[in-house]
Amino acid sequence: MTSQDFHTTFAVPQSPDEVFAAVTNPKRWWTGDIEGSADQVGDEFSYRYGDLHYSKQKVTELLPGQKVVWQVLESRLPRNEDPEEWTGTQIAFEITPAGQGQTEVRFSHYGLVPQFECFEACSSAWGFYINGSLKRLITTGEGPAAPPWA
Repeated sequence: MTSQDFHTTFAVPQSPDEVFAAVTNPKRWWTGDIEGSADQVGDEFSYRYGDLHYSKQKVTELLPGQKVVWQVLESRLPRNEDPEEWTGTQIAFEITPAGQGQTEVRFSHYGLVPQFECFEACSSAWGFYINGSLKRLITTGEGPAAPPWA
């Protein structure tokens, strides 16, 4: 882990198991088209948002109530000079009890660094999905609102 990788953290009053269940169901908190599943090690799912983004992830680690890790197998960000810059990066969620009935979610996209052409836009999108959409799903049971770029 480097300090340059993208990271964000939030806390919620739900249990680690409730957080884990939400994270492993991206169809409930991502906008766009998702095919496949993310609830078993070895599962693969693809995400497409119009012609702006395509990526395919593989679930590489699941520790119920504790951790979720996805490896990005393929990516296409057609507006970038290197449209495959996400390929080979890793997406991780660390879920830990934070005291006083809170659960902390630490999100990291390892390999998403400031040198990436998409860093600013991708960081902003992750902020929407993690701190907005995922947190909303966990705390209210409701899926995502329309993203700000829609």
